[in-house]
Parts: sequence; C-alpha cells; structure tokens
Amino acid sequence: MGEGFRVTILIKIVTFMSGNLKTFRLALVALFTLIVGSLSAQTIKGNVKDSNGEAVIGATVLEKGTKNAVVTDIDGNFSIKLSSGNELQFSYIGMKPQTVNVTGKSTVNIVMEDEATNLDDLVVIGYGSVRRKDLTGSVATVSNEALAAVPVASVTEALTGKMAGVNITTTEGSPDADVKIRVRGGGSITQSNDPLLIVDGFPVESISDIPATDIEDITVLKDASSTAIYGSRGANGVILVTTKSGKAGKVNVSYNAYYSWKKMAKKMDVLSPYDYAKWQYELAGLINSEDMSSYTDYFGTYADMDMYKGIAANDWQDIVYGRTGHTFNHNINISGGSETIKYAFSYAHMNDKAIQIGSNYKRDNFSLKLNTKPSKTTKLDFQVRYSDTDIRGGGANDATSTYDTDKRLKYALLYWPMPLSNLGSDSGAGDDELGNLYHPVQSQYDNDRKKERKSLNMSGAFSWEIFKNFNVRTEFGYDDYNQYDQRFWGTTTYYVTNVPSEANKGKPAIRMVDTNRHRFRNSNTISYDFDKLFKNKDHSLNMMIGHEYIITKERENTNEVHGFPEDYTADQAWKLSSQGTPYFIDDNYSADDKLLSFFGRVNYNWKDRYLLTATFRADASSKFSKENRWGYFPSAAVAWRISSEPFMKGTQKWLDDLKLRFSYGTAGNNNIPTGQLAQLYSSSPTTWINGFTQYWAPSKTMANPDLKWETTITRNLGLDFTLFGGKLSGSIEAYLNTTKDLLIEFPVAGTGYDKQYRNMGETENKGIEFSFTYHVIDKKNWGIDLFGNIGLNKSKIKDLGQMADFGWESRWAGGSSGIGNDYLIAVGGQVGEIIGYKGAGRYEVDDFIGYDAATDTWELKPGIPTIAGEDVRPGTIKLVDQPTTTDENGNPVGDGVINEDDIVKIGNVNPDLYGGFGINAHAFGFDLSANFNFSIGNQVYNANKIEGTQTSKYQYRNMLTIMADGKRWTNLDPVTGQICNDPARLAELNANTTMWSPYTSQFYLTDWAIEDASFLRLNTLTLGYTLPQSLTKRIGINTLRFYCTAYNVFTITGYSGYDPESDCIRSSALTPGVDYSGYPRSRSFVIGLNLNF
Repeated sequence: MGEGFRVTILIKIVTFMSGNLKTFRLALVALFTLIVGSLSAQTIKGNVKDSNGEAVIGATVLEKGTKNAVVTDIDGNFSIKLSSGNELQFSYIGMKPQTVNVTGKSTVNIVMEDEATNLDDLVVIGYGSVRRKDLTGSVATVSNEALAAVPVASVTEALTGKMAGVNITTTEGSPDADVKIRVRGGGSITQSNDPLLIVDGFPVESISDIPATDIEDITVLKDASSTAIYGSRGANGVILVTTKSGKAGKVNVSYNAYYSWKKMAKKMDVLSPYDYAKWQYELAGLINSEDMSSYTDYFGTYADMDMYKGIAANDWQDIVYGRTGHTFNHNINISGGSETIKYAFSYAHMNDKAIQIGSNYKRDNFSLKLNTKPSKTTKLDFQVRYSDTDIRGGGANDATSTYDTDKRLKYALLYWPMPLSNLGSDSGAGDDELGNLYHPVQSQYDNDRKKERKSLNMSGAFSWEIFKNFNVRTEFGYDDYNQYDQRFWGTTTYYVTNVPSEANKGKPAIRMVDTNRHRFRNSNTISYDFDKLFKNKDHSLNMMIGHEYIITKERENTNEVHGFPEDYTADQAWKLSSQGTPYFIDDNYSADDKLLSFFGRVNYNWKDRYLLTATFRADASSKFSKENRWGYFPSAAVAWRISSEPFMKGTQKWLDDLKLRFSYGTAGNNNIPTGQLAQLYSSSPTTWINGFTQYWAPSKTMANPDLKWETTITRNLGLDFTLFGGKLSGSIEAYLNTTKDLLIEFPVAGTGYDKQYRNMGETENKGIEFSFTYHVIDKKNWGIDLFGNIGLNKSKIKDLGQMADFGWESRWAGGSSGIGNDYLIAVGGQVGEIIGYKGAGRYEVDDFIGYDAATDTWELKPGIPTIAGEDVRPGTIKLVDQPTTTDENGNPVGDGVINEDDIVKIGNVNPDLYGGFGINAHAFGFDLSANFNFSIGNQVYNANKIEGTQTSKYQYRNMLTIMADGKRWTNLDPVTGQICNDPARLAELNANTTMWSPYTSQFYLTDWAIEDASFLRLNTLTLGYTLPQSLTKRIGINTLRFYCTAYNVFTITGYSGYDPESDCIRSSALTPGVDYSGYPRSRSFVIGLNLNF
C-alpha cells in the first residue's frame, strides 16, 4: 500500500466524520494506527564509505536487537526494511562500528573510520578484561586475524616470533613434537618452566590440540602484576586462550581447508660405499693388524676394494625419513544468534601422514559454545570442547626415552651404506650396552608406538548483576583426560635383550599404559564498579574478590607383557596380548591434587592519567604439609599516562598515547608431583632375584614433609606508545625476576634413594624487551603492516643451598661411553652450560720421539700431554691439558695427563637475543605475509657430529663426510695396504688432511662439537587472493579466499647439524640443546581456501 494512497484515505475519513466528535476520535485512532503501521514498515536506504570517500563493500547493516541485517553492495549501497526498531548498527572488519538513530529518516549515509588504533580494545586478564590503554602490567596479545592468516597444525606454532619475551621452540620434527614455551626464561632449575595455560578460564595441560580457527585471541601475562592473580601457578607466566563466541545477527558459516605436502628439510652427508670400505679396512688394521678377519669376513681383501667404487649407496635417511608427507586439514564453524542467545559450533579434522615411515597423526575436535541472556541482569554461558587424537609411530620416543634403541635416526646415519654378506646386527663390540647397529627400517618398526588421547572439557557460568555495577559470577568446570599408550619392543631392541627373564629375552614385548585424569574447578567472583560514589568522572574505581577450588584426580594402569613369538608385529602383540607372558601389572592412584584459593583485585584510575592496580591471592596446596600449605602472593602496579598531562597538549597531533608503568609482585610455583610428604612403597617385578618375581620397596624418591612454596618476585618497568593516529605502536620493557626456595630434584646417592625434592637455592632472570607494530600504508584497497619484537634475557643461579655446583649427564651415548657429566649447574652460572674438553686439534708426527715396534707404541716428547686410557699415536684427537699445578717458577701448567681434571666449561645453549619480525600486505584482493624468527648467541651440543667422527668402542659404523678420505688423518699406506708406522711417510700421507683419525677408545666431548647455532628463519610465507564480493555475492558466498603457504622456507645459520633449534634429549630439564638422533624437521607447502557465507 503506497504512502500517498494512505494519506488520501485518511483525509476522506476525517472530512466525513468532522460533525461527530465521537466519530472524530475514532478517526484519530485510525490515523495513529496507520501511521504506526507505516513506521513499522519503514525502509532505510543509504551508502557506506570510508574516510577516503571509497565505497565499503560488504559492510554489515544490522537492525539493533534483531537478526534483521543486510550487507552493502559493490557501490557501498544498502536498503533495509525495519521491523520494529529505530537504530541501525554498521560494522566492518578493521573499522570502528557505529550505531545510528534513524527515527524520521529514510536515507542514511555513513562514513566509517579505520580502526588502526587499538587503545580501546579489551584485553583478557585473569578473571576479567580491561581496556588496552588501561593496562598496568606486562601483557602481549595475538589476535585471531594473526592466527587465521597462516594455517598451522598447532596453535603454538602460530605464536613463534610473535611476542617479545616469549621464546617458542619446536624441539624436533615429529607430529607430536614438544613445543617448548618460555616466558622470560623461567626461574626453576630441575622442574618445569612451562607457563600456566588457561582456556576460557579453565587450566589445561596443553593448547596444541585446539584448532587455531577456534581461537579469538591469545594473551600472555608476563609480570607478577598480571600473573599474581593466579598465585601458585603463575610464576612462569600465564597464557590465556579465549575461544570464539557467537555474535548477534544472521547465521555465519565458515569453512576452511588446506592440503599440504612436506619433505625432510636437511640431510647429513655420509661416506660413500668405497670410502666406507676403505675406512673399515684401516680401522680393522688399527684394532689388530695381525688379524684382519674383522674386515675380510665381510668386505673381501684389500685388493677387492675397487669393486666398491661407483656403486649406488643406500640412502637410509631418505628411505626412513624421506617419504613425502601429506596433511589434510578442514574445519567448519557455525555461529550466530540474537541479543538473548548466541551460539558457536565448530568441527575440525586433521590427518597427517608424516615423513617418517610408520608415523601418522590424526586429530578431531568438536566445540560448542552458548551464551544466553535470560534477563537484562543475568547471563548463562555453556561450553563443551572435545578432542580425539591418534598418534602412530615412535615420534617423540627418541627425545624422551632412556633407551638408546629409541634413538633411531642414528641408524639411518651410521648403518653400512651397501649390502654386505654376513654382516649383521650382532657384529661389532660384544660389550655394546647400547644395542648394536640395527637395520634402519627394522628399528623403526621394532620401536613402534600408538597413542590414543581423548579429552573432554565442559564448563558453565552464571552471572547476575544484582544491582547497578554489582556483579556476581560463578563458574563450574570439568576436564576429563584419557590416554592409552601402547609401546612395542621388537627383537632388535636393547630392552628385550636385557630386561625380560632368560626365557623371554630376545622376544617381542609390549607395555600398555592407560592414564585417566579428572579435574573439577569452581570459581566464584564478586565485582563492583564504584562510579556512582564519585560526583565526577575524574575518578574510576572497581574491585573484584573471588574464590577458587580445583581438585585433580589421576589414575595410571600399566600392563607389561613379554615373550611373544619372534615374528609378531606391534599390531599383533597389542591385539593378542594373551599370547605373551604377563610381567608387570600396576594400577597406580596418585594422591589428589587440591588447590584452594582466595583472591582479589582493585583498579583505580584518575582522569585516565594515573592508574593503580593491586592484587592479592592466597593459595593452599595439598602438595605441602599443613604448616607450609598456604602461600601468599601480593602485587601492585602503577601507570602514568604522560600523554594526558596538560604539558603534553602540543603533542596531540602525533602522539596518541604514552604510558609509563611499573609493577612489583610475587607469584608461586608448586610444580612437583603429589605424594612427596610421606614415603611411598610399591611392588615391582624383577628378573634379577633368584626365586622372586616381585618385591616391595620404597620409591626411589625420598619423602620430604618440610617442602614449601617456590616463590618468584618480579619487577617490571615498561613504556607503551601509540603514535600518528595509531599507525605506530609498541612497548619497551625491562624486568628483574628473582626465584627463591627453589623446588629442586636433589640427587641423594648413598642414602638408598635416588633423589629428594628440596627447597634450596635462588635464581635470577633479567632482561629487556621491545616490540612494535607499524601500519605503513592503510588504504582500503592496499596496505602494508610491519611488526617485530626482540628480547634479551640473562639468567643466573645465585644460590644452590649447601652445594656450589653439581653435574648432570645427558646420557645420549649411554653410561659407559666416556662422556659422563656433560652439564654443570653451578652458582653464578646458568642451566644449559656444557662442560667437556677443549680441543687442540690432533697429535702430529712432530709430537713424538718415534715408534717402538717391540711394544707397538708411540713415545711422546717431553712436555706433550697424553690422554689417560687412550693409545695415543699420530692423528689421535688432541685435548688441552688444563693448568692444574705450577712449575718451578710458579706458572700454571698441566699435569701431563688428560683426564677428568681437564674438563672445563665449553658452551652455553642460552641465546643472547631472540625475537621475530614480519610483514603483512594486501592489495586489490591479494594478501602477502612473511614471518621470521631469529636467535643470536645460542649454541647447540651437536652429539651427532661426535658420533659421526669418532669410533669409540664400535666397529662397522659409517661416518659423516667431514671424515672423508683426504680430510681425515690416515694411517693406511695405499701403496702397501698396511698400517704405516713410519714417521716420515705418515707426515707425507697427511700433509693435506685437516681432521684427526676417527679411531678412539671412547667418545670425547670437545668444544668443536659445541656450535654457534644463531639463525634467521623464514618460518612462513603466505600468498592469498580473495575473490571480489561482486562475484561471490551472486552465488550466496560472503568471502572466498585461496592461498598457498610455505613452512620452514629457509634458515640462515652457520650450524652444521640438522636444525639450529634442536633439543632432542628431554628426559631432564637440566640437559637442553642436545642435537642427537632427533626426528628431522620438514619443509612443507600448503594450498587452501577460506570460505564464508
């Protein structure tokens, strides 16, 4: 019905009824009804442009309080028919939202402003949120845009190099590799320095099983002003993950999918078949020149050696780790709702066929989030997350197991490069405690593993604004974690040749561990904003107090079975476990881990100029006795917004915000196992005691009822700045953290126990951080953003209680290899300091008086030190004889014998600087992003290089090409085919060689193997294209983006090993930075799409 027609009818009705008052009243009612009806069908038209006058395509125009919404067309035009309201909300990604009253209007034209500045963004902090401009603590945030821009299997990968003071290292290349996160170094020595992980308010073990597409943002709390609200768990920093919630409006569906293929990024070069055979001949002669059968039985005679020239070698690295890996990942998100109920549902699936044979990874994730508002003053929130992960293959076995046979990459490096008659795994040293050299493919399947991990997290919350600004909230959460871990040891493993009884030795064995962990959480908070108490807006005061209770229950059931038929595979043994002999059954219930807490926070703001935050938390932990149960963690922070001062008015054109802040506070750590207060006893199986298969004994950990909280005191000084209308923003920070009463796993040899947890010692971390974001160009159709951060952290052990230092052994080479303690934890030093010998090259012919044929020994000249236990001859590796005594003139000199007294500090794995930087650019639908991370000054303990250049007690192992013929010292005279002991001839043969002879009686750790691993890595490079909405809208699609991404694109480094971030021995926190037989990292390429409709 047209507007003009309605008015004509009304005039006629009024004229006809004018003589009758009652009838006239009825006419007025009819007139009002028609006017209301006309308004209810009001149509608003208009246009949306940006500040440059260009049309905003795809902006959302929503009738407030309803689901009625439209989007602008290619010219920025819109038309919306209102149902009942009189306000329209305009929104567009990257622009400030607007709400406009349209009463009495038919046309509305809007100019939207870019949201370059983020000062008013809400930042999630402990039990609440705050405007970014009002932060007083040290906080870093990564938005969902940054996470969604690059497809990642694990969300922690997306954080690499993104935040100052947060060092993230992917320790090796397996799909289930540990990702090590360190916030400002961490203060513990023997215990974990992992930060506390919180997802939507609930503490979790890991965030790697949460799809990046489900995450709204990630916030890292770094100083005590921020972390103290978490008390006992915040000493190593807190990472807060907020998942996406539904938004009012029409249903939004997004689908993201990608496919990737990957290959091993780097291989080590090893000797060719001919060079390998030539070295084995020389080695056999050095071992026993009178009996060369250890060579001739397998290789033939010296005259036959030419047959190995030019033959193809088995590239075991390529055979075992060289397959092309494939990953398919897709997820769907559905969200929407109204002002009273909002919902978000997501499903994600990832299937990863890894580069190692027999290695696969599969994960499924479901999540549902409901946010309801039953009334104007109440809210109900519900959330469910479920994750199902299946891991097949050894994967991270190599890094965490104490058995050398788990370290399978070494076989791909050291196994003989060509088929040899009769040469098998039982050849070589008879006392080889590590297990002899096994076929690289067989060792993969003989060390098989399968893990099934399921986690369910449910939470609910009720909020009620009892009266204006007075809010109460209660939260309940339940977390259920289950992992079924199946382990298989085949016939080639060290385990089955040593652990089972005589009847079952050499036969396959399995271990099945079923872990169940349940956690319940309840928190209750009361908050009040005191704005009504102040007569003006100069003052702002709000307060929050709360209570929290968390209880964790854990049960671990272990079944071990030995003696399966020798031809059984892993799958057969797991399915037919009754075909073996039961060895060990244990159902272990851990003591309940309970945490009771009370906490509070006060925020005060005067004129947006002076800010004060004070927090306090009291925690009671069941891990400590009643006398030491409570820990108290206060903190305070102040901030001065310099830019709000009257004397700064002249800077308003270019300075948006300048804030100086300082914080001081404490946080705690109770990161030790439960059950340390009383001595635990357990029943264990044995095959070593005649007549007994079981025995009762106390645990290897001595009880300590006097344990108390480990406490970290932090001081933080920061300067935040935002310039040029938000184009440039960043922060500069300096911090000093002191951790005292360290919870240390203390060795107590000689007491009948292995270790005891004690409070002893103190550490210090201090450093400087800088981060920035620069919107270089910010136009509608094109733009460039730069970002970066750099961190410097120096740690120091200030006290170790009754000790000055103690050593620790990485055991990469086993217990009798000669390496011994290779790390030193000492007052004044750092965790990660490596000890060993200083290398001095090699013994030259000139170092000797000559060769004594009668004794088959070389006699050193006076003043030339020898090596204890080594048959020193020309070419032998040479070590520095450290000053341990003085000569007749009082000058420090060595004692002439190289032994343990000559071990000194030779390296440090901690970096001097670390950080990251990148660029994001977009132009006319195309987008480009590049993310770099770097580290300067870190060193890596290259154990692969030691094993690939020294024989120790082993024979038949291949070597790295650094020991190729012509580079290594040779004792073999090619003319005679004999071991040469003639000084002049040896000097002639080695005039151009540079390396020592690989022949040694043990492994020697020298500073030559500790390499500078500084690097610059292009982590990700992404190119995308978003189709014009003028095309996609025609088929009902809001946005459609295609992209391709490369991972681990290149690394600039001087490190000779597999990867400069390698950390492959992680059975102890005291041995970081060892590169030994880890799962190699891959380089991958991805193609994918993002679809929204």
